[in-house]
Amino acid sequence: MRRREFIAGLSGAVVWPVLARAQQRDRVRRIGVVMAYAESDPNAQMLAAAFRDEMQRLGWFEGNNLQIDFRYAADDQARIRAQAIELLGKSPDLMVSNSNVVTAILQSEVRTIPLVFVSVSDPEGSGFVTNLARPTGNVTGFANFQPSMGPISHAYRSKV
Repeated sequence: MRRREFIAGLSGAVVWPVLARAQQRDRVRRIGVVMAYAESDPNAQMLAAAFRDEMQRLGWFEGNNLQIDFRYAADDQARIRAQAIELLGKSPDLMVSNSNVVTAILQSEVRTIPLVFVSVSDPEGSGFVTNLARPTGNVTGFANFQPSMGPISHAYRSKV
């Protein structure tokens, strides 16, 4: 459970400055979230609840100053793309992805809106950012594994 709380907290910490910088009085901010899980997956529901809780802790309340649109793609790439396009039609202020597959698809669709990824592996090697310490463009986020974090075993390297 601590890992999920950490990820949710980090997500909120990444999202907060983006929303706070753009905050205007009486305007509801919209976040589009595309998850690789099925909606019925307990992990998906736990992550969504943790994200909502963290946003509330930071002063963002659904139905008041925030609208969060969750979409669950169950790792179906065509569905991910369709959901991304649907959410972009709602003019979100921010998009959030939770896997390498979802992030890659959203990155190809989202050009001007900030895109925050959570729980991706090797964001530099995957081409999401050119520099993890100082990402450029509209993409940033949290990696659950970065090769520079430690040595990659020979056995793992041969599978990549």
